[in-house]
Amino acid sequence: MTESPIVYSVVIPFLDEELALPILMRRLDAVLDRLDAPAEVIFVDDGSRDRSPSIVADKARHDPRYRLISLSRNFGHQVAITAGMDAACGQAVIVMDADLQDPPELLLEMIAKWKDGHEVVFAERLSRAGESLLKRTTADMFYRTLRRLASVDIPRNVGDFRLVDRRALEVFRRMRERDRFVRGMFSWMGFRQTSVAFHRPERASGDTKYSLRKMIALSLNGVIGFSDTPLRLALWLGFLISGVAGAMCLYVVALVLYDYTLVPGWASTMVLVSFLSGINLLMTGVVGLYVGRVHTEVKNRPLYVVADAVGFEPARQPARIAEPAPSMLPATGV
Repeated sequence: MTESPIVYSVVIPFLDEELALPILMRRLDAVLDRLDAPAEVIFVDDGSRDRSPSIVADKARHDPRYRLISLSRNFGHQVAITAGMDAACGQAVIVMDADLQDPPELLLEMIAKWKDGHEVVFAERLSRAGESLLKRTTADMFYRTLRRLASVDIPRNVGDFRLVDRRALEVFRRMRERDRFVRGMFSWMGFRQTSVAFHRPERASGDTKYSLRKMIALSLNGVIGFSDTPLRLALWLGFLISGVAGAMCLYVVALVLYDYTLVPGWASTMVLVSFLSGINLLMTGVVGLYVGRVHTEVKNRPLYVVADAVGFEPARQPARIAEPAPSMLPATGV
């Protein structure tokens, strides 16, 4: 008698969540027992330094529905999501965080939407409990700005908590850019998408793993990865500054021609040169961001390295080194 194929895969990246994981797994057990088809839960350890990996590994050894992928170091939340999705074999793959701010019980509602024919179901936050006013304000400003700049429509108040159909997942697995913005990638690919609304609770324990530096880096990935607006703004700013500089030059020439008592000064010259130099460095920096990303891509390094895996059958062991996916371009004959 053969086992039924897995229909649902739940991917959960985590980093130092030893206090939240036992609670999360108890709630997941209750949800898995209510599903109408076989499911698996793939935890991805993104370089934890506490007991989190051993907690998940022990669960995986005693419950065949659970798996653990341990990355060789901290590759970042977005890459950890990718590692779990690469290993998932379900027809519907759900991505959620381990801090209990993404309620496992919402999976049932997302699955119902998937059965209605939607290929991407994302969870939309109606409220964000436990977050400071500064965090909520800056997040709202970021998504408003991104929606204006980006070439695709990225929903507001939506994180990485979502369900993805196998068709959309196969497209995602071929998108191997290094500086990843997963929610933008799913918006870019299209398909039939819908949302499930929920009130986001506070963290069950500990502090957020997204520091200010990581949030800024994620924001840059979103803007630069899905918009060329910064390059166009730099171009138009260059035209504007050049026009202002030309007008100032004409003004200085007029003063020299009509006022011979004018003492040549160096202050205005230094201010003008410094200002234009600063603008030049700013535009060079914007271009450098894009060039730097091209440099990162052409090195063609793997996205992540798997150090260990628990709970997978031998035939399904994740690749230790994630090779770039094959190109989607059609082959040409000679």
